[in-house]
Amino acid sequence: MTRPTRAHIDLTALRHNLAYARGLAGSARLVAVVKANGYGHGAVTVAHALEGAVEALGVACIEEASELRESGIGTPILLLEGVVDPDELALAERLALAVVVHNREQLGWVQAARPARPLACWLKLDTGMHRLGFTPAALAGAHAALTACPQVDQVVLMTHLARADELDQPYTNRQLALFAQVCGDLAAPRSLASSAGLLAWPAAIGDWVRPGIMLYGASPLGEGHQSAARLRPVMTLESALIAVRDLAAGEPLGYGGRFVCERPTRVGVVAAGYADGYPRHARDGTPVAVNGQLTRLIGRVSMDMLTVDLTELPQAQIGDPVELWGRRVSANAVAAASDTIAYQLFTGVTARVPLIHHAGEMALESANRGD
Repeated sequence: MTRPTRAHIDLTALRHNLAYARGLAGSARLVAVVKANGYGHGAVTVAHALEGAVEALGVACIEEASELRESGIGTPILLLEGVVDPDELALAERLALAVVVHNREQLGWVQAARPARPLACWLKLDTGMHRLGFTPAALAGAHAALTACPQVDQVVLMTHLARADELDQPYTNRQLALFAQVCGDLAAPRSLASSAGLLAWPAAIGDWVRPGIMLYGASPLGEGHQSAARLRPVMTLESALIAVRDLAAGEPLGYGGRFVCERPTRVGVVAAGYADGYPRHARDGTPVAVNGQLTRLIGRVSMDMLTVDLTELPQAQIGDPVELWGRRVSANAVAAASDTIAYQLFTGVTARVPLIHHAGEMALESANRGD
């Protein structure tokens, strides 16, 4: 008997979410973001599932792009942070990557490069995120320099929205206005929207969109937004009960005795903890499902175990399945109860948790978590 903790990955749900993104995007082309091992879902398998259905894939670094190419992925790949040194440009050329150019150093490396085939470049404008990108004053010069390079055959203008998940925040409109002002009549396609922009800001859609978290079934706008009901969870993190015990009123439970039983309490012990990626700081009351029935986390999460309230589930017994997030328990709800976001939950699932990919009725357990 193996440890029961598993992450089930529903590729049918992934494709459903892609279709939803495609409907919102209209005629815009899609970069499906598969960085960070496909947001913890297995980048190689996710990329194969999306191949032929998207115009490009987005990764953070050259290592992620190399893994996809080595697995046989032929879809165009965008290197979202660009290259980190000039030598990487040669590898980017061999891997047929489009590269983001977001600073003068990267621009200089492109100008000095002599690739055997032209490079596709995405030129990034900082409109207010203030992490990466050329300043508004420098953008036109950078664009002119790139388009003058005979080794560059395509330039896409891009930015990143800092507060698109805050629907009543005017900052996004200021970013959109600044992008329009600075880019003006520059002859290049535009890309502004990631998931939140695509879901909530039609003016941000442009020529390319870059959906990430929404493809994996979590809305960046929270459970109250209509998109939450339209998206299907792709990952279901599950385990099982490995012990059941009864505690009297007044008894503390777990490290630090954070939870104290207010009544006679039936406690279930689940084989999952923060070493599996479940958040250690999840509060008492965080939703959990046992045998498909909602209950709550009680007591502090341990490295390998957590405890749940079975008082209202008298039939629950050792071996019963426990869903930590997925179809029954929203990852956003778990994240909210843990002072984090669904992105961190997904990418935080650790290497000791097998990923089991489901395509229709077929389930494939990954020997390598990148597969």
